[in-house]
Amino acid sequence: MTRKYSIKRLVELYDEILSLPHKQEIARELRDEDDLFMLLVYSDMLGIPNPAFYYTLELYPYIIEKFHDWHLRMGMEKSPLDGIRCC
Repeated sequence: MTRKYSIKRLVELYDEILSLPHKQEIARELRDEDDLFMLLVYSDMLGIPNPAFYYTLELYPYIIEKFHDWHLRMGMEKSPLDGIRCC
């Protein structure tokens, strides 16, 4: 029983050691993916044609809370959309 626990702990330690130098890279990649997803969802409202606009419309209530952080990160001080006021 103790040996199994020690092997599990060893594997966890190994994962931590491998992922430690890459945590910032992984976080940056996840943020970039989220930014791209937000751009795809709001692309039609920004003037970029989106053939899947009808389907992304359903996602607005779920991602509207992230919209403010997204447009600030994209360098827009105010919300670029008239229908969505977040600032």
